Amino acid sequence: MSNSKALQKPTFFFLILFLFFFISTSTSSDDDSAHHKTFSRNLSPRKFALRREKLSHLHFYFHDIRGGDKPTAIKVAEAKTSNASRTGFGFVTVIDDPLTVGSERSSKQVGRAQGIYASASQLDLSLLMVLNYVFTEGKFNGSTLSILGRNAIFRDVREMPIVGGSGVFRFARGYAQARTHKLDFKTGDAVVEYNVYVLHF
Repeated sequence: MSNSKALQKPTFFFLILFLFFFISTSTSSDDDSAHHKTFSRNLSPRKFALRREKLSHLHFYFHDIRGGDKPTAIKVAEAKTSNASRTGFGFVTVIDDPLTVGSERSSKQVGRAQGIYASASQLDLSLLMVLNYVFTEGKFNGSTLSILGRNAIFRDVREMPIVGGSGVFRFARGYAQARTHKLDFKTGDAVVEYNVYVLHF
């Protein structure tokens, strides 16, 4: 009788342990399947450290180099009629332009402008700008800002929206103002001054 009771105690213990494991696994599985079945859910902004927005002003110069041995702006496509168009309508250029503190090319580099621009107007020389500012200096090192907008390059000041960012600039919004500082009509090289105003957390 004593032997039977001794055997029953471990069996009872393992039974309780098995039931606990089965219930917890079943609950976890149900939670996972419920999570995967939902298309969207509300989250607390605090989870992403979204507490108070800051407004930052960035100032730099954009060097669009089309000539020489190491161009940073290369035309990769154009329409059959682009050369006949007074606006070059239809051409597409890929860029990896340096961003510097000063207007000289030798000035300290703070990042790159990487992306494309395309002639998207038949009436005036207006470019569709699709690019990222990729920062490489200071507290913004490794962070990016994304620009998507219209650049009417012969206007004194052009404004383009900031549509997002990464790193320090997650959830960013704002605008970039461009002003041509220097333009070489022979080579097509340009230096553009940018003032960027961005709200971020």
